[in-house]
Amino acid sequence: MSEEYVFRINAAADRAGDRLDRVVVDHLADTSRSFVQRLIESGDVQVNGEAKRPSYKVSTGDLIEVHVPPPVEPDEVTPADIMIPIAYEDDDIIGIDKPPGLVVHPAPGHKDSTLVNAFKWLRPENIQPGTERPGIVHRLDKDTSGLIVVAKNEGSRLHLLRVWQRREVTKEYTALVVGAFPEDEAKVDAPIDRDPNNRKRMAVVKGGRRAVSYLRVLERLPGFTLMDVEIETGRTHQIRVHCAFTGHPVAGDRTYGGYRQNIPLERQFLHARRLRFKLPDGRPIDLASPLPVDLQIVLDELRGRAA
Repeated sequence: MSEEYVFRINAAADRAGDRLDRVVVDHLADTSRSFVQRLIESGDVQVNGEAKRPSYKVSTGDLIEVHVPPPVEPDEVTPADIMIPIAYEDDDIIGIDKPPGLVVHPAPGHKDSTLVNAFKWLRPENIQPGTERPGIVHRLDKDTSGLIVVAKNEGSRLHLLRVWQRREVTKEYTALVVGAFPEDEAKVDAPIDRDPNNRKRMAVVKGGRRAVSYLRVLERLPGFTLMDVEIETGRTHQIRVHCAFTGHPVAGDRTYGGYRQNIPLERQFLHARRLRFKLPDGRPIDLASPLPVDLQIVLDELRGRAA
């Protein structure tokens, strides 16, 4: 039987005056603000032992206790026979090398052709309770390829949730950005939230959720720069938004201004190539994924132009 997940937040000085719901959202991996607000309204979030409103202004030293109820069995998730490459597997987790074009979890328009549906077909005995994301504590955009980890039991799900919530995981990506990036290394510390002018996009917004990305140049190519990107946080579209914010959007990204006709690219050039964290038994693991064929073709062509 599933148990609720409880964690505690000691409010730091730099969060004084922030709304309670925003502070909690920033400490819960892959969680929406509306979900957190429902937790607060139902009394599952307490500050110094008392229930508060989502708009409560946090004070330095406040002890925030969050009770996340046990997940509900996803009866509506149907298994789907979709091939998903496996990068690693043991009794607790399965590391999947997600191909581009595959949505991670069911949503309107993608009810039965997602990673969750594929996992339920592949490992039906390991499907975990959870509204729409059984066993999944992080995600990748539909057209971003690479590594994603799925829990095979409730204990490992809670472990992964803690690891991601505490930011005890190294997440590295390979990205090709448009133009000549001016520095060899850069840190982008810029808050992200819904674009107030287009709710289907994200943007750097004052007062948004803190987002930090580290960019390092791997190779300079004609009209483009190949980058290694490590993210400290995991906001929606974070790398794509931060790269566009620097003036060098991810190549092929139609949403954030990186679409170019002069390279054979049908999606954004973004690949989750490495994940490092500790397994539930304490052993460190380092998962790596090679660059997919479609992205390698683009690199080969650009290198040919440079020759």
